[in-house]
Amino acid sequence: MWCYLGGSISAEPRINDRIRVPEVRLVGPSGEQVGIVPLAKALELAQEYDLDLVEVAASARPPVCKLMDYGKFKYESAMKAREARKNQAHTVIKEMKLRPKIDPHDYDTKKGHVVRFLKQGDKVKITIMFRGREQSRPELGYRLLQRLASDVEDLGFIESNPKQDGRNMIMVLGPHKKKTEAMAEAREAQAARKAEAKANPGRSQNAADGDLAEGEIAEGESTEGEITEAESAEAPAEASAEA
Repeated sequence: MWCYLGGSISAEPRINDRIRVPEVRLVGPSGEQVGIVPLAKALELAQEYDLDLVEVAASARPPVCKLMDYGKFKYESAMKAREARKNQAHTVIKEMKLRPKIDPHDYDTKKGHVVRFLKQGDKVKITIMFRGREQSRPELGYRLLQRLASDVEDLGFIESNPKQDGRNMIMVLGPHKKKTEAMAEAREAQAARKAEAKANPGRSQNAADGDLAEGEIAEGESTEGEITEAESAEAPAEASAEA
């Protein structure tokens, strides 16, 4: 009866004495094809070049092995993977909530957040929240969404048209700029600020490190459910008026 006792299976290739086949198809240090040689001969060449014999295609018949510096190969592979993760762009959807009767100051504040999100290459979900008798006037929310989309059309476009969802109306804006482009521009701007700080030692270190601009929301900070104090104060007044 076959029984598996567990334990991890190594994903690393077999090297040198761990290779257990009578012969291999050998590839030289510069990628040249040496041909099919006995394993003992391949190991002898590895010692002669002061390199490792690495099995690069175990499923081939015979297996393909290459002469290389395996330690250096692992290091370079790890650095490439790290760089790829660093440049990897994750799609982020920010959310901004508005009221259909939002006052001009609060509208400008919320629009400023939407502008920053789109500049960062993020999508923005805009939610209009209706309360009480406001639910009978969905055109107010629609006009507000269309106004916002028009105000930021140079940075984003309507990815999902306004639609009613219970007491809310939702629209999604997509950025014209890709996330990777926004990240690259942000890194260039930070490098420029650091260079300027070195040229002008009088500036604070915070400025050199590129502190967030006034009112800017840090990457990863949640904006879901964000309602200004003015809106919170507005709600009881509207409720009493409706009563």
